[in-house]
Amino acid sequence: MTSAEGPEISFEPKDIPLKDDVRILGAMLGDVLKEQGGPDLFARVEAARQAALRRRSGEACAEAELCAILDGLEVPEAMDTTRAFSAYFALTNMAERVHRIRRRLDYLRPGAAPQRGGLVAVLQKLRAAGLDLAAVRAVVDRTRVIPVFTAHPTESIRQTILVKEQRIARALVDRIDPSAVLPMEDEAALARIREEIAAGWQTEEHLRSPPGVDDEVDHVVFYILNVIYRVIPPFYEHLAGALRVVYGPEADEALPCPLVRFGSWVGGDMDGNPYAGPDTIRSTLRRQREAVLDRYRREALLVAEHLSQSTSRVEVDEAVLDRVSTYRKDHPAAAEAIPGFHRTMPYRVLLRLIAARLAASVTGTGPEYEAPGEFVDDLEAIATSLRHHRGENAGLFRVTRLIRRARTFGFHLATLDVREDARVHREVVGRLLNEPGYASVSPAERLARLEEALREEPALRPRTGDEIVDRSLDVMQAIGAAHAHYGPEAIGPYIISMAQGPDDALALLYLARRGGLANAHGQVPLDVAPLFETVTDLEAAPETLQALLSQPLYADHVAGRGGKQIVMLGYSDSSKESGLAASRWALYRAQIRLDETAARRGTAVRLFHGRGGTISRGGSKPRDAILADPPVGGGGYLRMTEQGEMIHAKYGLRGIAARTLELTVGAVVEAAALPQDPAGTDPTWIEAMDRLARVARSAFRALIYEAEDFYEYFRQATPIDAIERLRIGSRPPTRRSGRGIDDLRAIPWVFAWTQSRHHLPGWYGVGTALEAAAGALGIDRLREMHDGWRFFANLVGDVEVVLANAD
Repeated sequence: MTSAEGPEISFEPKDIPLKDDVRILGAMLGDVLKEQGGPDLFARVEAARQAALRRRSGEACAEAELCAILDGLEVPEAMDTTRAFSAYFALTNMAERVHRIRRRLDYLRPGAAPQRGGLVAVLQKLRAAGLDLAAVRAVVDRTRVIPVFTAHPTESIRQTILVKEQRIARALVDRIDPSAVLPMEDEAALARIREEIAAGWQTEEHLRSPPGVDDEVDHVVFYILNVIYRVIPPFYEHLAGALRVVYGPEADEALPCPLVRFGSWVGGDMDGNPYAGPDTIRSTLRRQREAVLDRYRREALLVAEHLSQSTSRVEVDEAVLDRVSTYRKDHPAAAEAIPGFHRTMPYRVLLRLIAARLAASVTGTGPEYEAPGEFVDDLEAIATSLRHHRGENAGLFRVTRLIRRARTFGFHLATLDVREDARVHREVVGRLLNEPGYASVSPAERLARLEEALREEPALRPRTGDEIVDRSLDVMQAIGAAHAHYGPEAIGPYIISMAQGPDDALALLYLARRGGLANAHGQVPLDVAPLFETVTDLEAAPETLQALLSQPLYADHVAGRGGKQIVMLGYSDSSKESGLAASRWALYRAQIRLDETAARRGTAVRLFHGRGGTISRGGSKPRDAILADPPVGGGGYLRMTEQGEMIHAKYGLRGIAARTLELTVGAVVEAAALPQDPAGTDPTWIEAMDRLARVARSAFRALIYEAEDFYEYFRQATPIDAIERLRIGSRPPTRRSGRGIDDLRAIPWVFAWTQSRHHLPGWYGVGTALEAAAGALGIDRLREMHDGWRFFANLVGDVEVVLANAD
C-alpha cells in the first residue's frame, strides 16, 4: 500500500504491466488512507502488512509482532484496518482482471497466435481433426449455452461498490496502450481512479438491512444490461471472424442466433426462501421486461441518429415505407415530434416510431408489441432494405447488433426458473387430497395415489386460507399469467429440489392442474426438472427417470414438451454430503446412465448442471470442466448455474465476460464435435474410480458426520457465526430450523471454510483415496488415467488448486 514495490507478488516478464498497475493502485490507496484515516491508520496498516509478509517468509518473531499490532484495537480501528486490506485485495484483483483483458488484446492483434481455448484455436483444432465446414456448422447450429444466474449469498459487495470497481477498471483499460493516450488523458484516468478509491472508502460496503428479492433482481439486471448486453454482438462478430479465418470468407453466412441465452433463479427460487413466491415471480418478470424494453428503446434512438439516409439520395424498400405509414397513425404524438427535416429519412423516422412502440409496450398507453418477434421483424425490414440499397457499410452493422440483442434477450431479458423443495409439494398434495399422512407413506403409494388423482381430471382449487396450499397454487397461476403476457420463453423449467422418485414429478403436474396451468387438453406447458442432489439420489437417478418415463401420464407430458426431459444435477449438496471425489464420480456416472435411460425411451435428456462457484461446489475452470464431462445427448447443449461472487468474477467486466462466453461456447462446440470418453473403453479405469470414490467418501464422512465434536470444531475454526449474521442474501443460511451440518446449506458451509483458508471440503478424503488406489492398482495406473482421461485429470487438477490456496 505504498509506492514501493512489495515482495508479496512475483511477476513474469509478460506481467510487468500488471506489476505497474498494482504499484500505482497500492500507492493511491496508501494516499487515501492517510487522507481519510490519518497517519496512524496508514502506519498501522503498513506495519501489519510488513509483519504478515515476514511471517509468511518464516521469520520466527513476526507472528508475535503482528499480534501486537492487531490485538486490543478498538472496534472502529479494527474495522478500518480490515477495510484497508479488503480494499487493497479488491484493487489487486481488479488489476489482475484488467491484465487478463490486456493479454486477450495481445492475442487479438494481427499476426498473433490464437489464444488457448479461443474460438480460432478451437476451430483450427476441429479442422486439423478432419472436420469440414459443413460438419462444424452443423455443430454450431445446434449449440445452445444457457448460463443461469442465482442469488446465493456469497457476493457480499453492494452494487454501488461494484459500479465504482467497473469505473476503475475502465480507467485502467484506457491506459493499456500508452502510445494511444495523451499525457493529459493519462492524468485524467489516474484522477478518476483515485476519485473512485476515495469515494469507495467513504461509502458503506454493506447494506444495513438484508437485501430483499427485488434487490437481488436488480443485481442480476445490472450485470446483464450493463455488461452482457454490450458483449453479445461482439461475441457473434468474433465467432464469424473465427469461421472466416479458419474456413474461408463465406463460412459465417447465416450464423444462428441465439447460441447463448440467459436464465435466472432470482425471484423464482422458493426453496427455503419464504420471501420468494408468486408475487416475486410477477414482479421479477415485470422488472426485467421494463428494463430490456427501455434499453431497446434507447438503442433504437441511438441507431436512428446514424441512419440518416434520405429518399432523395437512396431508395428504400416498400416494407420500410409501409411501416412508417402505419406507425405514424398508431403513434401520432411521436410522429408529430419528429423534426420536419428528418421526415425524408425513412430509417430514422421508423426507428423513432419503433422507440415509441417500445415505450408503449412498457406503459400500455398505445399500440404495443405483442411479442419480440414483431420487434425483430421491424428491424429485419430495415436490415433487408439496407442490403438491397448499398447500405452494408452505411448502418447495417448497428441494426444487426440490435437484432442479435433482441433475439438473445427477447422481451423477458432472462428466463426465470422456478424452484421448490419436493417436501413442500408432498405436503400441499396431501392437503389437497385431504390425506394428512400422504407425505409419510412410501413413494410407491404416493405415485399410485397421484395417478388416480390425475385421471380424475381435478377441478381448480379455490382459495381457502390454507397458506401453504394457496401459495403453491398461486405460483401456478403466476406462471400461467407469465406465459400469456411475456411469452413461453419467460419461464424456464420448474426445478424440484431434493427429488427422490417419480411421484415428485407427478406431484408437480397435479399441482399445475389444480392451479389452472393446464390447457384444454390437460397438458401442462412447463418443463419439469427433478434435481438430484445427494450421491444416493444421483446413483438412483437413472432408475427414477426410467420409472418416470414409463408412467403413461408423464410420458404424454414429455411428448407434449417436444420429447425432451430436463434433469438437474446438484454439485453442492452431493459434495457436502460425500466429499469432492465421490460427488464428481457420482455426477459423471449419473450423466452417462441418464442419457442411456432416456435414449431407450426415445427421449432426449437435457442436463442442467447446478455448479457452484468454488471447486468443492462444482466450480472449475470453465473449459476444463466442460471437456471433462462425458459426451451425452449428442452434445452441443449446456445449461449451468452461475452463482454468487462468480457472476462478478466472470461477467463483471466486458472484456472478461467476452472471454467467458468464448471459452464456454468454444468448449461446448469442441466437446460436441470431438467427443472423447476413454473411460467407456477401459473398464479398469471405471473400477479404479469406483474404489477411489468409495474410499474418499468413507474418509470424508468419518470426519464430517461421525467424528465427535466435529461440528463444534467447525464453528470455532471458521467464521460461520459471522456468516450466519451477514446481511448479504434474502434467504436463511439453513434449509430448516435445525442445528447441525445436515441442516446447513452448502453455500455457507463452503463459504465458511473458504474465509479461514482451510478449504477442507475441497480436498479432505481425496489424498486417502489416492493413496489407497495407488497401493491397490499401482501408481502407473493412476498416471495412465491422469494422462488419458480428462475427467480424472480435471479432478486432480482441481484438488491441486484447492491445496495451493489452503493455509
